[in-house]
Amino acid sequence: MKLVNKKEYSLPIFGRELKFIVSDLAGQSNGSVVGQFGDTCVLVTTVMGKTDKNIDYFPLTVDYEERFYAAGKIIGSRFIRREGRPSDLAVLSGRLIDRTIRPLFDSRLRRDVQVVVTILSYDEENDPDFLALLTASMALTISDIPWNGPVAGLRVLKNEKDFVLNPLNSQVEEGTKIDGTFDAFFSGTSTRINMIELGGKDADKKDIKKSFSLAFEDIKKLIEFQNKIKEEIGKEKKMVALHQIDKNLERTVKDFIHPKLENVLFGPDRNERNQKLAEAKDELYQYLADSNIEDIKDVEAILEELVNEVVHKNLLGKNKRVDGRGIEEIRTLYGEVGLLKRLHGSALFSRGETQALAVTTLAAPGSEQIVETMEFSGKRRFMLHYNFPPFSTGETGRLGMPGRREIGHGALAEKALRAVIPSQEEFPYTIRLVSEVLSSNGSSSMATTCAGTLSLMDAGVPIKKPVAGIAMGLMTHQGYDLTSKSNDFKIITDIQGPEDHYGDMDLKVAGTRDGITALQMDVKVEGITEEIFEKALDQAERARFNILDVMEEVIAEPRKELSKFAPIIMIVEIKPSQIGMVIGPGGKVINGMIETYKLGTIDIDESGKVFVSGDNLESVNRAVAHIKSITHEYEVGEIVEGEIIKLLDFGAIIDLGGGKDGMIHISEAKNGFVEKITDVFGMGQVVKAKIMKVEPDGGKISLSVKALGGKESNR
Repeated sequence: MKLVNKKEYSLPIFGRELKFIVSDLAGQSNGSVVGQFGDTCVLVTTVMGKTDKNIDYFPLTVDYEERFYAAGKIIGSRFIRREGRPSDLAVLSGRLIDRTIRPLFDSRLRRDVQVVVTILSYDEENDPDFLALLTASMALTISDIPWNGPVAGLRVLKNEKDFVLNPLNSQVEEGTKIDGTFDAFFSGTSTRINMIELGGKDADKKDIKKSFSLAFEDIKKLIEFQNKIKEEIGKEKKMVALHQIDKNLERTVKDFIHPKLENVLFGPDRNERNQKLAEAKDELYQYLADSNIEDIKDVEAILEELVNEVVHKNLLGKNKRVDGRGIEEIRTLYGEVGLLKRLHGSALFSRGETQALAVTTLAAPGSEQIVETMEFSGKRRFMLHYNFPPFSTGETGRLGMPGRREIGHGALAEKALRAVIPSQEEFPYTIRLVSEVLSSNGSSSMATTCAGTLSLMDAGVPIKKPVAGIAMGLMTHQGYDLTSKSNDFKIITDIQGPEDHYGDMDLKVAGTRDGITALQMDVKVEGITEEIFEKALDQAERARFNILDVMEEVIAEPRKELSKFAPIIMIVEIKPSQIGMVIGPGGKVINGMIETYKLGTIDIDESGKVFVSGDNLESVNRAVAHIKSITHEYEVGEIVEGEIIKLLDFGAIIDLGGGKDGMIHISEAKNGFVEKITDVFGMGQVVKAKIMKVEPDGGKISLSVKALGGKESNR
């Protein structure tokens, strides 16, 4: 790139060269950087609003913009050849960046900050997420936007033999086909890891722990590289006013309500706790009114900090959780399958007040989802869709298209289950799993994983083994006091609402009895250490096994038979060169079979596999027989049987089925002399004969009854 005022920085790493280019490109933003790794190239801009907003949260937005031109594609609707709403993959990439950079902002900031990642070029081998996160960090670091970065992240592949840091996409695809392998992404600061995404096939927790430390070493190198650039060209950070709470109001609120919080925040019944807290708030507001304090806009923020402190101190000092459970105690578990008989598979799973209803629907291969994005073009045979209606938290709200949260939670549960889904050869169905979250009080994505497993087994999907998931939490002194130097921490199992909201970590771990299939971590503090991660994984494993015990009591293995309401699918394998014969001119043959046999669909893939789907077994069998007859390749010496459909002076034509016929010459009708063919055969007569000759490319077939001893079938 030849750009005005261009400065280029490079770092050889992972066998390739990482480049950052800073110039006048997108010069009106607060920070703009072009990142390049291999031939993958991204532009990241960062912009901060000019004025503070009158809101009670920090308004950060991360937009990840895929561009089809980046991969040399023109896709989308035939009538709208441009990018539309972000794909699920783009949403997940944006969330990965957001979850990494957000903890490094001061939550008291009240100005809009927007990070826009635009993918300019994609070489199909170098992961844009790695480059996008680094370039976003670089853009924020050299900008004048207040931020406590830099951060860095990278992908770690554990294949059959070794660990590969920041692998090529082709290496990941090839290296994650067997049990024990995984593909992970770690990110964080120079001292802590603050975000993890992992998908695996019964990954060993020891290998995952090792990948944590391996990734951390290279994260430090990538941050050191960014800091050197910052020293050279970084802008001075703007002095932006942070939201300040009136100290007198803070003291007044604390003096009045702090003594009450111990009594209202703790207890086994959530509704009772909420009621007591609501009553305490009412008393507080009345007290403030009686004290003639009018400016009360920050009261809720003060309460949040006080509750956060009380929850942290009780757990760290007394092992006291809000609902009275032990540190590793899981809430009451319940499961049920076969709730709705007309569904192909259904299950309800609850853990405390969190409830997920999972429904499995089976369909023919033609129902696969066609996916076209910048990074991926292909089909999805297994889909998991997650719905989180507002009533699940006792609130009103908008219903409609899934938001980023729903897409993220659904993707995590799908990743957890994908490792145990049978191959198409083992189970030729398209599988759609829908989770309806009916009630939520902590980790509905892991409840979805458990309910999904039960639903799949209820549907008769031969999954390899059951999968369960659990959410782990963390309490540290830094979670309520940033100046604390204490290294004490507590890992808690099965976090619920308050522990999720006020806790310092949300670590979701899903897997089988043999290993981990998915893992996701977010934090509200700077990050976690290797010690915290190891203890959390060990504790999560014990919880996962307990949940699997309960699930296996509900249904121990997949049902042997599918629902009578599920379609019947049979497979016929033909040669790719025969596909045209089955389809016929203009689809005449295939459509004729669908209509004649009253089928659902007939789907054919490029390899020559024909999937025949219908509601009636007899009809499906007849269609399969028809396809076999169409594509049957006759060989010399084969014995065939068919009805005479035409008599000629010199022989008879036999219908062999599938649109093919053969001829018995008069000299081959029987032993001895035959004067007229009608002396031997009649119309409609069924005759058995031997194939004497087959012309190339499915041409004429010559038959002989004489070769069988001259014994033709009776008229």
